[in-house]
Amino acid sequence: MKDMDNFKYLRRVLFTGATVFGFSALLLIISPSLFNELLGMSSTPELDWAMRMIGLTLVALAGNMFSVSLKGKDSTVSFSARVMAISAAGLGVLTLLIPVETLTWFDYAYAAVGFGFSFAYLVGLFRAPKIGNNSPR
Repeated sequence: MKDMDNFKYLRRVLFTGATVFGFSALLLIISPSLFNELLGMSSTPELDWAMRMIGLTLVALAGNMFSVSLKGKDSTVSFSARVMAISAAGLGVLTLLIPVETLTWFDYAYAAVGFGFSFAYLVGLFRAPKIGNNSPR
C-alpha cells in the first residue's frame, strides 16, 4: 500500500469514528435513559444528566475527529490515530466493566465497536510511514 493510501485509510477511520461518536452523542443527549437501559443500567436523574454531559463532550470529540480527517496534516492524522487507538481500546474495556449483574447484548456490541476501531487505527498506524518528529505540528 502506498504511503498516501495509508493516511487516506487513517482519515477514513477517523471520519467513520466521528460519525459513530456523533450518533452516540445524539442518543446520549436526546435519550440518555434509553442508552442506560441498553447498557443494562438503571436510569436516575443524576445518571441521565451525566450521560448528557458525556454526549456533549462526544460532540466536541466527533467534531475534532471530523476536522482532522478532512483537513489535518499527515502528522496530525497520525497523532490523532494514536490517541484514538488507546481511547477506543479503553472504551471497549470500560464497557465490559460496567457495574451490572449481567452484561447485555449492547454492552458486548459497544465494546466490540471500541476494540474494532482500536484495531483499525493500529493497522493504519502500523502501515503508515514514520514521520520524523512524533508531535503534530
